[in-house]
Amino acid sequence: MVILSAIFFLFGIVVGSFLNVCISRIPEGLSIVAPGSRCPRCLTPIKPYDNVPIFGWLWLAGKCRSCKLPISPMYPLIELTTGLLFVACFLRFGFTVETGKWIVFSCLLIVLAITDVRVRILPDMVNWPGFAAGMIFAFFIPVNDGSGYVFGVRVLHRALPETAISVIDAALGALFGSMFLWGVATLYRAVRGREGMGLGDVKMMALVGAFLGLRGTFLTILLGTVLGTVLGVLVILGIYFSGLKKHVAERASRRGLGTADGLRWAIASRYQLPLGTFLAVGALTVMFFFAGSPMRGGMLIR
Repeated sequence: MVILSAIFFLFGIVVGSFLNVCISRIPEGLSIVAPGSRCPRCLTPIKPYDNVPIFGWLWLAGKCRSCKLPISPMYPLIELTTGLLFVACFLRFGFTVETGKWIVFSCLLIVLAITDVRVRILPDMVNWPGFAAGMIFAFFIPVNDGSGYVFGVRVLHRALPETAISVIDAALGALFGSMFLWGVATLYRAVRGREGMGLGDVKMMALVGAFLGLRGTFLTILLGTVLGTVLGVLVILGIYFSGLKKHVAERASRRGLGTADGLRWAIASRYQLPLGTFLAVGALTVMFFFAGSPMRGGMLIR
């Protein structure tokens, strides 16, 4: 178990290095294949020995070897997180094909979560292939949601084959997740007169639903929105009481646009939270605690 966990971790940090490339380039519309990794300022290609996951950043002291441009700690943190998630998937689901499914799911969520934090974008280049991957996995690995079985018995009035049940589970999850968020976004726009949620979140929930099924998708939305609401309130209060943008509010107040406190609250309350990031955290929580069938590692390798 220790050796296998170490192998999964090493494989995970290598994949995490590739996820960094996806996170940096996909929102910019750049190729994730070419050119190779290089400094964004001096364009010097990064040497292979400096591109070792986690450790390369450490022995470079977080700076480009050529021009000393600071390298974001985001890169080693994502590599470390990916490695730990790979190990967690192995320990939770065992040395099985199902583990591969959840590793792919975790990688997709990492890219979406960090991209949403950085640039408030949930790229179609990740959402649509991820949705397709979830539907394909459903043909080979049961979603085990139960909605497909109920659909067959209650609507079609017959018991369906296991593969058909799994695919219907995935399809119902994708439909529910995307349509639910689309309905919320439409209602918010009608009531408030402005956009409150992008279509990226809608597409992301189609991806999540294809992997988790209807019940898992519902739990993801529940957990994600509760987490987002709590942290959102804290962030808004933090912005207001910290005095951030205070000078902007005071200048606007002197021009007769309102009271300084009222304008500060208006600025703070319009802070846009990355809902996709919270949904990703919710989806990972559901994956580890509700998805699949837990198996003991000793049983799997005996």
